[in-house]
Amino acid sequence: MQTVGINRLIIKLILLFILFSTCNNKEKSYSKIPIIWKEINWNKYDGIKILKGRNNTLPINAWVAIINNNDPTIEINVIVSDDLDRKETLSQFSKNNKAKVVVNGGYFLMNKNPAEHVGLLYVNNQTISPALKSLIRNNKRYFTARGALGFLDNGDVDIAWVTSRNDSLFYFPEPVENYPDKPVNSFDFTKSLLWDVDDAIHAGPVLMHNGEIRITTNEEVFFGSSIPKIHPRTAAGYRKNGELVLLVVDGRQVNSRGVDLMELAIIMKDLDCIEAINLDGGGSSAMVVDGKLINRPSGTSSQREVMSAIEISLRN
Repeated sequence: MQTVGINRLIIKLILLFILFSTCNNKEKSYSKIPIIWKEINWNKYDGIKILKGRNNTLPINAWVAIINNNDPTIEINVIVSDDLDRKETLSQFSKNNKAKVVVNGGYFLMNKNPAEHVGLLYVNNQTISPALKSLIRNNKRYFTARGALGFLDNGDVDIAWVTSRNDSLFYFPEPVENYPDKPVNSFDFTKSLLWDVDDAIHAGPVLMHNGEIRITTNEEVFFGSSIPKIHPRTAAGYRKNGELVLLVVDGRQVNSRGVDLMELAIIMKDLDCIEAINLDGGGSSAMVVDGKLINRPSGTSSQREVMSAIEISLRN
């Protein structure tokens, strides 16, 4: 009987150790994220490459679409749902727009009917939702120009800290210098420049700037929120040669824990991005290729309806 009791104690200790190790792994932030990438076989188009990645340590599953932005037959757009509730799945977006690749876009209030976008949503030179100019944290108002992803008329991609004034968009070469309990209480537009884009979407925070990791969580007033923590993620960035990089990382699963903002930035830098931004995440993080969902948002094959998306299609 004594031997049985000791064996049970040993088993309990082993289980507790495994549980502790698993929990600790979920909370630990990694400074290196080596990923083995393999190209996915699909109805290939020369200007679009789809890769699946795996890291066994964290662990994570990831997918990346690399788009040749210099290919004149490729079109990149920000799109918005035209359903009555202003929400639809990425598969619906893909079908309606005959898109090759679609990923989810910016933050939105999904409990509203119709849904409301959080911050700038600018499509075909028209403002669908205005820029978020300020918000309250701990009973203090912070003015902020949050990170935005934009597509210029010449086909270039840009990521910048953006706000609006009247009907025009402006970007700041440096983020507005907010810090916890030290708010900036107005914009200095003398430090801003006109942002001339066709399509744009607010999300954030910015992950990379001028080729270096620079996560502007405080400046964009994401402190005090769950955004910096470990989640399923979607990110966008671009390389020096102009290629657009769209990344989705699965999370909240046994075999894919998700990543925090620093880990996301490290992956984007390893993918040779010089600028990068965090998009909406969690259950919204998804990638649809040729109308098919290729990842598992929060561990399921179902898709959350979202308000906005980034779509890659071929010109007629």
